Amino acid sequence: YSHLSNNFQSFISSISTITEPHSYAEAVKYDCWKKVMQAELEALTLNNTWTVTSLPPNKHVIGCRWIYKIKYHADGNIERYKARLVAKGYTQMEGLDYIATFS
Repeated sequence: YSHLSNNFQSFISSISTITEPHSYAEAVKYDCWKKVMQAELEALTLNNTWTVTSLPPNKHVIGCRWIYKIKYHADGNIERYKARLVAKGYTQMEGLDYIATFS
C-alpha cells in the first residue's frame, strides 16, 4: 500500500468508506444525501418540471426513483454528491399512457 501515490491512496480510502445508496431508505440516513435530494426537488420545482393534478380515470401513476452518484476530482477526493429523480418510463403502457413515440 505504501508504494502507491498519496493521491491514489486517498482515492482508494474514499471509495472504500463512502458508498452510493441503492435505495431512498439508505439515502435518508445521511445528511449529505438528504441535502442533494432537497436541492434536486427544488430545481425541478423551479424549472416547472411538473404540474400537480388529479389522476384521470383509467390512468395509472408512473412511478419514480432516485439515482445516487458520488462525483470525484481527478485526485480521488470527492467533488460532490449527486441525486437525480427519474421517472420509471418503462412502466408506461402503449395506448393508455401514450399513443405514439417519435425520435
